Amino acid sequence: MARSKIVLIGAGNIGATMAHLCALRGLGDVVLYDIVEGMPQGKALDITESGPIDGFDVIVKGTNSMADIAGADICIVTSGLARKPGMSRDDLLGINSKIFKDVGQGIKTYAADAFVIVITNPLDAMVTLMKRVTGFPKNRVVGMAGVLDSARYRTFLAAELGVSVRSVEALVLGGHGDDMVPVRSSCTVGGVPVERLLSAEKLDALEQRTRQAGGEIVALLKTGSAFYSPASAAIRMAESFLKDSKEILPAAAYLEGEYGLEGLYVGVPVRIGAGGVEAVIEVPLNEQEKKDLAISASHVAELVGALDKVLAG
Repeated sequence: MARSKIVLIGAGNIGATMAHLCALRGLGDVVLYDIVEGMPQGKALDITESGPIDGFDVIVKGTNSMADIAGADICIVTSGLARKPGMSRDDLLGINSKIFKDVGQGIKTYAADAFVIVITNPLDAMVTLMKRVTGFPKNRVVGMAGVLDSARYRTFLAAELGVSVRSVEALVLGGHGDDMVPVRSSCTVGGVPVERLLSAEKLDALEQRTRQAGGEIVALLKTGSAFYSPASAAIRMAESFLKDSKEILPAAAYLEGEYGLEGLYVGVPVRIGAGGVEAVIEVPLNEQEKKDLAISASHVAELVGALDKVLAG
């Protein structure tokens, strides 16, 4: 059986980490693309030379030619400027929208059958732009956000309670920003509702930390943003697609009536399999969570409106 072709567009920290994860897990042959001459080639060679040590035989190729993505089964896009200290995701809109128009056109031209996962911030706007530029159906363009945000929520809860992260089930919905919605009502630890284990005040603090988790890392690094956890999150999604696992994962999906939302990419649980985003899963929310999700979605709509102005200008 032919190996899957995995294209990673952007060979920075996230792209290179994803390439390494793909090789370690034997998910398929990897093409690492970047406009910077030598960088994707050097990182690809470095990963390849670890193959005899880690026991993988997949091909990892670095390239500066978009033509080399031809025939991709999946494209994961990280291209764009990373956040810097004091910079919001919205600040990135003008710069990254220009980059994304070119990337989207390249995918449309050379990888017309690919499943596309977008990581670049501001995520909600960039995944919207990717769908527009490629013209791909909604099931083949998705944004990586919810897997990461939910993992951060689980991390903080597990640390507070002194339990394994595997014992914590938690979900974060909404836009990938400061108004994301940790769904407290469905969060459990070992099957026990988290509200029985932690006070409302403590949960408020942990949920606020979850909303600001990306900025916390940016502030600590000073010269970059998170890359290990976003890379792991995207590869989790990719693996479900490539293996047709049909795993239920939170992701930025295009909604057409689900959760009462229309024509927007918003973070919700979805089933990812060989058909891409095969279904949107509607989970029960309490009244406050419904209001919070509506507010988060309204801010996504504002961001998309700002994107339209940028593109028009």
